This record gives sequence, structure tokens and C-alpha cells, in this order.
Amino acid sequence: MNASLLKVGEFTLEEAKKAGAKEAEVYLNEASELTIEVRNDKIETIKLARDKGLGLRVFTAGRTGFAFCTELTPEILRELTREAVANASQTSADLNNILPGKVSVYPSLDLYDPEIRKTPVEEKVELARRMEKIAQAYDARIKIIESSTYQDEESETLLINSLGVAAACQSASCGLFIAVIAQDAEDSQTGFALDYRLRYKDLNIRKVGEEASQRALRLLGAKPISTRKVAVVLEPYVAIGFLGLLGASLSAEAVQKKRSLLTAKINQRVAAQEVTIIDDGTLPDGLASCPFDGEGVPSQRTILIQNGVLQGFLHNTYTAAKAGATSTGNGIRSTFKGTPEVGTTNFFIQSGQFSPAELVKNISSGLLVTEVIGMHTANPISGDFSVGATGILIEHGRLTQPVRGITIAGNILEFFNKIDGIGNDLTFLGSRGAPTIRVCEMVVSGL
Repeated sequence: MNASLLKVGEFTLEEAKKAGAKEAEVYLNEASELTIEVRNDKIETIKLARDKGLGLRVFTAGRTGFAFCTELTPEILRELTREAVANASQTSADLNNILPGKVSVYPSLDLYDPEIRKTPVEEKVELARRMEKIAQAYDARIKIIESSTYQDEESETLLINSLGVAAACQSASCGLFIAVIAQDAEDSQTGFALDYRLRYKDLNIRKVGEEASQRALRLLGAKPISTRKVAVVLEPYVAIGFLGLLGASLSAEAVQKKRSLLTAKINQRVAAQEVTIIDDGTLPDGLASCPFDGEGVPSQRTILIQNGVLQGFLHNTYTAAKAGATSTGNGIRSTFKGTPEVGTTNFFIQSGQFSPAELVKNISSGLLVTEVIGMHTANPISGDFSVGATGILIEHGRLTQPVRGITIAGNILEFFNKIDGIGNDLTFLGSRGAPTIRVCEMVVSGL
């Protein structure tokens, strides 16, 4: 535990009590982020951003106030405590506003790779350059590299409260991203790939560069098709978007605000038997893994839907108190500038038993969806969606003609209930993950 940060935190707690807070919580975070972007073998951008600050929550008779600062001098911290207590006096009392108590043991997680910091910037630049060359060399039709990017970030967090919680975590991650354009005489298509890891040695520039090129090339010559009702296979990145739409309804906060599709459905079937959905803040090598959440509650693995049956919801301390339940360690805060809200950690659909090829080979007429556009327009309360899509026709178990200019629409619960096959290729996009999934029937709107 960083001694200097701990000293700042303890000082702030003492000052909060002097200012009139009955209970208080200090969240300290120091972070840095490096971004290197290469284009045409030249450095386009090198950016190093640093952020450091403290967020303070105070509690008095069910009233809570919050304030934050980026300077950690005694004078600023004293003013901060007075501001937080003044803010609390303007809020309504709610006895569910409580702090978690002292924890004896947190999960032991290895989240910090010192190689990320030790590796010279020059080597990281070269990584982005080599990835760009790999993508260009894959096929003569790869004409433009829009961006070849390396990123890493490092974070140190300390959280203490007046009830005895004291937790600290140091973490780091690194990643690659590339976007390319493939062109032939008649068409132009884009492709991307990315890979983010906790270990520097796990980065694979060849895999990322070639995947981006493959994704662009396979869509050259894409054409619209007629409207039809067919089996649909969704690649992991696409499936992750649909998981995110359902995820909004798995928050206890959404349930309590009557904004969840899944209210009053615990122990009921809400998806196909093949579907198991998990949130796991302790996942090894998970980008959102941490021993504790944004309130100091130990992180845990929570099975939300098991074999299609709803098991429960995600809670922070407030929603748990309101529901007479226990926090699942999902009080999420991405910065010291905000209070903890209910959110997901490493959130994913569990892998199945089929390879992606096996999910395709038994389809006589269908569609592999490789990209959707407009998922942000879907309604998380009703679950209705209508999104543009791009993909490849499936005919007699084979991928044939690339298609574009189509729309897929429906309801998210109906969608998850029609899943009849799940791949063994669980893939994460940030902290959300999904394998390839097959839906037995969907309407694909075209010409």
C-alpha cells in the first residue's frame, strides 16, 4: 500500500469528521496512459496523459455528499471536506445510503506487469510500425492503414473508509489496435482488429495485423440481398453488442427504477438453455479485474443467467441495502471524479462446445453477421433493436457472398431465447466478452 497516498487518505478522513461527517470514504487514484499512433511508418501521435486525484463521500443520518479534488495539499483537502459536508446537507435522507464495513481478506490477483513500464517507448513505437507492415504485406489489396496504435495504462488505487475498510490495488494493461482499408477495382471496405492484455509479452502483432486485413478483404464486393428469414451466426464482437443491451437489465438499480426487462423474473427462464452469462471481477487476466470494487467490497464471480435461467442481479452497497440483499462487488467507479454506480466488471457469455465452423456447417441458408451499426439506438428498457448489418451469406454450410445494406431487428429477450449454438471462441472487447453464437431464426431486411 502506497504510504504517501495512505497518509493523504487518513488525513482526509480525520478532517471530514471534524467538518461534521458521521462516516466518510476516501477514494484516491493515480493513473497514466500512453498512446502511440503510427501511419505510413511515421509517428503520427505520442501522447502521455496523467491524472491524479481524490474523491470524498460523506454520510450523516442517511444524507450523503460528494466532492473531489486534484490537488492534495492540506488546505485543499480541508476545503474539500467542508464542501462535501455542505453538499450532504442539501440532499434527501435515505437510510440505504451506507458504507460497507471492514473486510479481512480480499482476492489475491496478479494485475501488474512491470514490463509494461520498463519497455522503452522506442520499442513500443516499433511494435506499431511492425504491425502496420504486417497488415500491408498480407495482400496487395490492402491500400490504406488508417491507424496502427499501441496503448498502455497504469493505475494505482487506494480506498479507505471510517468503518475500517482499507484496500489498495496497482494494475496495468497494454494493447494494440489497427484499422485498414482494402480496395479493388469496384469496391472499398474497412477492417479492424484489436488486442488488449495485462501482460506485455502476450501482445501478438501478427495476429492483430492479419486479422484486420482479413476482415476488410472478405467484404470486398458486398451487395444487398432480398428480405428473408434465416439462421444467423454472430461473430464475437457483434455478440458483445447484444450482450451489452441485455446487461442493462441485469443491474439491480435498473430493477429498482423499473427500467429492467427482467424485473420479477428470478428463477425463470429468460434465455435459451445454452446461455450462461457471468460477471467476474476476479477473472485471471481480465481487464476489469480488481480485488475490490469502487466501495471496497471484495470482487467476486456472479452467475447472472445459468442455462437460460435468471439467478439474480448485480448490486452495489446501496441497491443491496434497499433490496435486503448483499453487494455483489459491483459498485463501479472509473474515476475519482464520480460516485460508485452499479456496473459490470468482466462481463461475458460463457463459451460453448462448438467451433465457429461447426456453427456454420449445418446451416442450409443463413447469414454470418460481421458488423452491426447503430446498437446505441436500441431501447434498453423495452429491449427492441433495429440495426444495420454487414456480413456473409451462408449457403449449404459454406460462407459465400459478402452482403451489406441490410437490417436486423427484434427484441433482445426473443433474441437470447432463439440461440441454439454457442462457440468455443470466447473473445473479449475490453471488459465484455462473447463467443460466436448462432440464432436459429431472424428476419434480415434487405431489398
